[in-house]
Amino acid sequence: MSHVRTPVLGVLGGMGPLATADFYRRLVERTPAGTDQEHLPVLMWADPRVPDRTAALLGGGPSPVPAMVAGARWLRRAGAGCIAVPCNTAHAYLGQVSRAVGVEVLDMVEAAVAAAARTAPGVERVGVLATRGTRRARLYEQAGERLGVDVLQVPPEVQWDCVDPAIRTVKAGAGLSGAEQRIARAAELLKEQGAQAVVAACTEIPLVSGPASRVLPLVDSTDALVDVIVARLWRSPRELSSEATSTRG
Repeated sequence: MSHVRTPVLGVLGGMGPLATADFYRRLVERTPAGTDQEHLPVLMWADPRVPDRTAALLGGGPSPVPAMVAGARWLRRAGAGCIAVPCNTAHAYLGQVSRAVGVEVLDMVEAAVAAAARTAPGVERVGVLATRGTRRARLYEQAGERLGVDVLQVPPEVQWDCVDPAIRTVKAGAGLSGAEQRIARAAELLKEQGAQAVVAACTEIPLVSGPASRVLPLVDSTDALVDVIVARLWRSPRELSSEATSTRG
């Protein structure tokens, strides 16, 4: 088994810090490992100084690309074979990062839309709870077009009154019960618009999405990314043993 190289995952994190910590906890919990040694090796670059992605997309702040490229290059030099970014809004810049660094970046947005479409037979309309930056970049709309799914957004006033304050609350780390009620209200409005499932499309939102999950089937974009990673990179002890035998042969 020593001749088999286990894939190394790079995590470009810190956007925001709590969401990155939550992502890694979920990766460990959802990996079907029986021992410490069976978990995926992970390299993590978590720099909260990366400029705000939404501010940049809305024209009110500097580009986060240089900082993201610096982190991705560090991860690649350290041995990462592919990179995950547990931040939906940052996906607006992943093409630039991937081209600059020459490393594959796993697509959290497409994974979340695909998971939402699988929540029940015949799902065609998926609601999205996201940052204004993600909305401006049309990340989920583009993924929906590729997958044949209609993507619905909350009205602008609901974005400002419910979704944006909930995200800020999680980043601040206080008053989470109020944030839960705001996200539940937004989910109710998406249901009224015809959504058959909803995506928590900001990695802060899953932390306050409990009540919303009782309104509509809710897909956690963090879990969707984790599931893609595990399916792509994790190998069972039997598979590793088989690969080692094949390599020796």
